[in-house]
Amino acid sequence: MKRTAAMAFVVLAAVSCGGQDPAASSKQSPPATTPTTTPATETPASSPSPSPTSTKPPEFRSKVTKVGRDRLPYSWREGCPVHYRDLRLITLSYWGFDDKPHTGELVVRKTVADDIVQVFGKLYDWRWPIRRMELVDAFKADDFASIEADNTSAFNCRRATGSGSWSNHAFGEAIDINPRENPYVTASGDTAHKNAEKYTERPMKGKGVINPGDRVVRAFQQVGWEWGGSWAGTKDFQHFSKGGG
Repeated sequence: MKRTAAMAFVVLAAVSCGGQDPAASSKQSPPATTPTTTPATETPASSPSPSPTSTKPPEFRSKVTKVGRDRLPYSWREGCPVHYRDLRLITLSYWGFDDKPHTGELVVRKTVADDIVQVFGKLYDWRWPIRRMELVDAFKADDFASIEADNTSAFNCRRATGSGSWSNHAFGEAIDINPRENPYVTASGDTAHKNAEKYTERPMKGKGVINPGDRVVRAFQQVGWEWGGSWAGTKDFQHFSKGGG
C-alpha cells in the first residue's frame, strides 16, 4: 500500500508542475516564412532626343521641253518672226517674295534656253526674289496686264514699245523680270504703271530691284545678254535681251 500511494503522489506532482501535454507537444510550429525579395526592375536608359534639323530648300531644278501650239494661244500666231517649233518651254525653280521656293514657266527660243537656265540657277541659289513667273498667255498676251501683275515673262510676239519693229520678245530672246520693281521709264522719268512710280530711280534699295552693275546684271552679261537699264535716255530696268535691243 505504501508503494502504490507513493507512485500516485509522483503522478499528481508531475501534473501539478505544468508538464507538457503530449498531444500539444506533437504539433510543430510552422516554419518561419522567408521574405521574398522582388528583383529590382532595371529602367532602360532613355534614348537621347533627336536634335532638331533644319530643312534645306530643294535644289534648283529646270526642265527644257518643246512647246505645243496649245500653250501659246495668244502669244504666237502665223507671221511671227520665229516659229513655235523653234521655241522651248522652260519649267524652273525660282525664289519667291514670300521667301519660299516656287516653280515657274518661261518660253524662249531654243538657242538661248541654256542661257536662261544658267542665269536663273544663280538667282535661285542667291535667293534673289521673283514675284511670279507665268506665260504671258495667262494674260492673253497683254503686255500691260502682265506688267501690272508684276509677272516675269519672256516670249511674246509683239512689237517693241513705241516702234513698228519686232521686239526681241517676239524672237524669244528677251525677258522682263519683276516689271513693277524694275519699270520701263521714259527719258522724262515717267512710267505707264502707277504701281511702279516709286521704283523709277536708280540706284535704289528694294526687294527684287535690279541696279547698275549688280550681280543680276553681271550674271546676264556673262551669257551675252544686255540690260535695258543701261540704255541712253529711256530705261527699261526689267528688260534683258540677247545682244541688246
